[in-house]
Amino acid sequence: MERRTIGATALDVGAIGLGCMPMSWAYSRSQQRGDRSLRTVHAALDAGVSLLDTADMYGPFTNELMLGRVLKERRADAFVSTKCGLLVGDGHVVANGRPGYVRRACDASLRRLQTDVIDLYQLHRADPEVPVEETWGAMAELVSAGKVRALGLCAVGARSARRGAAGAGRDGYEGTIRQLERIQQVFPVAAVEAELSVWSQEALARLLPWCAARGVGFLAAMPLGNGFLTGTLTPGGGFEPDDPRARHPRFTAEMMAANQPLVAGLRRVAARHGADVTPAQVALAWVLGRGAHVVPVPGAKRERWVVENARAAGLRLTSGDLAEIAALPAPRGSWD
Repeated sequence: MERRTIGATALDVGAIGLGCMPMSWAYSRSQQRGDRSLRTVHAALDAGVSLLDTADMYGPFTNELMLGRVLKERRADAFVSTKCGLLVGDGHVVANGRPGYVRRACDASLRRLQTDVIDLYQLHRADPEVPVEETWGAMAELVSAGKVRALGLCAVGARSARRGAAGAGRDGYEGTIRQLERIQQVFPVAAVEAELSVWSQEALARLLPWCAARGVGFLAAMPLGNGFLTGTLTPGGGFEPDDPRARHPRFTAEMMAANQPLVAGLRRVAARHGADVTPAQVALAWVLGRGAHVVPVPGAKRERWVVENARAAGLRLTSGDLAEIAALPAPRGSWD
């Protein structure tokens, strides 16, 4: 697989990453299987995927524990990205950016992951009760201590402007950029993780250029539109009650039907590249084309999907393909 470098220190990763969250957090929990998750991670590593993206809150803790079983055998093959800063309570999630907590959280993640260093340690969310510089300073101390190689900020869900059919012309990452400017003065930001896909392009306005101008890597979360852009979801098919898509305005039967032209367009592009090319691979190739510093991190639970996703790294879209994708209708339905 093609390799990409992220951050000023040129962290080396496979061009496609793996989001491990669906294996033990949200998204059809009845379909989550520990042994299958282990096989899926191994299949990803075999396919050249190296960046494994997790967080202590996924499970909570079970996602890191599962990855630890893989890393015990294959640490040299993996680039480990995990996160701190969110605590899962009884039916709620709260931010905790206190320096003492950050230090304890890192040590706990290291134990669960069965490794002596985390390649990328991300702040999952800033704590509104703690100056972000204090939290970031504590994370920087972890780098000095050799427990962490680089630091990142997870901006998924940080958008403040999601109104309108597609949020066209709105930049909802203004607050994130201000936050990045502040913490960059404390310690270098190696990567930012934020949503980017064919049907969610807000990051293109300012956040992605901000990263490119400063040598900051961009981890594209949800590059397959929470599964919609794969073309495997049926409008009206329903989701399990604890699946966040069951409450997502874009995943109502009406909106899924209305947004089918986007999937149809990706299918047309895929067909031009061969019978075995899928809409999901086209969607990932589009994200890869947003810049050499961009690494899409699609979530997956099954071996089949990680292998398919990995093959997208070898797909090259033509100027005609890109023009057709650019001309697709704007996605319908709000995000909130």
